[in-house]
Amino acid sequence: MTAPRSHRPPLRIGNASGFYGDRFDAMREMLTGGRLDVLTGDYLAELTMLILGRDRIKNPSDPSAGYARTFLRQLEECLGLAHERGVRIVANAGGLNPAGLAENVRKLADRLGIPARVAHVEGDDLTAMHPNSLAAHAYLGAFGIAACLREGADVVVTGRVTDAALVAGPAAAHFGWGPADHDRLAGAVVAGHVLECGTQATGGNYAFFAEHMGQDRGILRHPGFPLAEIHSDGTSVITKHPDTGGVVDIGTVTAQLLYETQGARYAGPDVTARLDTVRLTQDGPDRVRIHGVRGEAPPPTLKLGLNRLGGFRNEVTFVLTGLDIEHKAALVRDQLESVICAAKSRPAEVTWTLARTDHPDAPTEETASALLRLVVRDPDQNTVGRTLSGAAVELALASYPGFHVLAPPGKGAPYGIFEAEYVPQDAVDHVAVLDDGRRIPVPPPHDTLVLDEQPKPPLPDPLRPGPARRAPLGLLAGARSGDKGGNANVGVWVRTDEAWRWLAHTLTVARFRELLPETADLTVVRHVLPHLRALNFTVEGILGEGVAAQHRFDPQAKALGEWLRSRHLDIPEALL
Repeated sequence: MTAPRSHRPPLRIGNASGFYGDRFDAMREMLTGGRLDVLTGDYLAELTMLILGRDRIKNPSDPSAGYARTFLRQLEECLGLAHERGVRIVANAGGLNPAGLAENVRKLADRLGIPARVAHVEGDDLTAMHPNSLAAHAYLGAFGIAACLREGADVVVTGRVTDAALVAGPAAAHFGWGPADHDRLAGAVVAGHVLECGTQATGGNYAFFAEHMGQDRGILRHPGFPLAEIHSDGTSVITKHPDTGGVVDIGTVTAQLLYETQGARYAGPDVTARLDTVRLTQDGPDRVRIHGVRGEAPPPTLKLGLNRLGGFRNEVTFVLTGLDIEHKAALVRDQLESVICAAKSRPAEVTWTLARTDHPDAPTEETASALLRLVVRDPDQNTVGRTLSGAAVELALASYPGFHVLAPPGKGAPYGIFEAEYVPQDAVDHVAVLDDGRRIPVPPPHDTLVLDEQPKPPLPDPLRPGPARRAPLGLLAGARSGDKGGNANVGVWVRTDEAWRWLAHTLTVARFRELLPETADLTVVRHVLPHLRALNFTVEGILGEGVAAQHRFDPQAKALGEWLRSRHLDIPEALL
């Protein structure tokens, strides 16, 4: 193993995309806003892989199918800027077709007259081994990216790698880290996890946003994208370019650390980062230092994301206005159910949801109205298509008073299913493909460690009893939530030691289920992260078969944490 180059200066890595469809101008903003060594872009999510898979099926002969085309358009504006400033670009925009994207980046560079060396990483595509899937891709690690950069690549595009690998790879290349540098790699993985969702680290989607708006109403209008100053020992400072919007503080970084994670161990292909060792320190205005991160050998398996088509879905939303809302809902439901039951084939899944958005004596028609949503799913498009559409429309003059719908139902649209499996680390051919065509194999890690249960950390002493007031949890606690396949996670944190003493003993699994009745019959697991004053809850199965299946009203659980914060419970007055 090459000894780490401890004398190397910190590496400044910025992010310009948190998802496919993020702010187009972010790449230019990051390249012109301040000094950078590397600029990353995260374009892939579970849903994105499904979208790209369908794109490839529709356009099998199109060499541009299967990758994030936005990235290429951004480079047309910004590749010259990156070359002038000596910034290397690393992005997972290759999606299902990293070789195709790399070739088109080369053509773009030639057309623009820019001497850019373009490399790509491959080996994640295991679709051929899963013939019933639309796309099956293993989550690769950082060392393919590192190999490309060590060989002089200016642009590296990948397919499915872990989001944090986009940061850990450049750090490993810059500092000479090897697979056994677990603590250093874990520090970079944590920094990468903070950066991966872009402006979520700089005040976007932040629970306590109103506090910052109170100081300066414009501060969150156009938050700048984050960057990390990574040091040779794996510590980092999260910050942003000067004079950009947003805010970086311990709260915004904590929120992102809790996003889409589960237990104390954050497992990846290169290292398992111990989130229960992470410490955060405010290092100045808009600067948060991440330190103390410990790492362990990675697990012997890689996560494999399987996307397949699940069938067809259709929906219609009825608007119920004024009085007798429950009776109106019952009437139209009975009318449509009789048609559905009389049809040759009833949809495999029929779901009704009544959202009481109406208000008594409302000053506008809209605020006097409730919404009744019907969703049907079935493997056969005809079963969810014209039969339902015709039945719903034919009720227009024969149902409840004030009948209308938000939009007429269509013929039924396909929906996807995401499943996670695991394959041995050596089941993939992880390869760095250089600009000159050379192929550098990336071996699996020699040392692995099977994940096991962590002993539960001791809880702080509980607060002494005192007067309490019924109030929303969100007056005291922040939260952030998200999806992992069919599961959701909800991270909850507080900002003082006294509040932590209360939260750790109050927000049990039983109380969580009580506050969110939708989780009452589901498996809920609580993880304790004392250094962050945080609890992280995993709710298994609440999202059904994943975001593409549109199982619930909030299919990615983005607002599950905000629902929790809105719930009332008895909070000590001393904390309010």
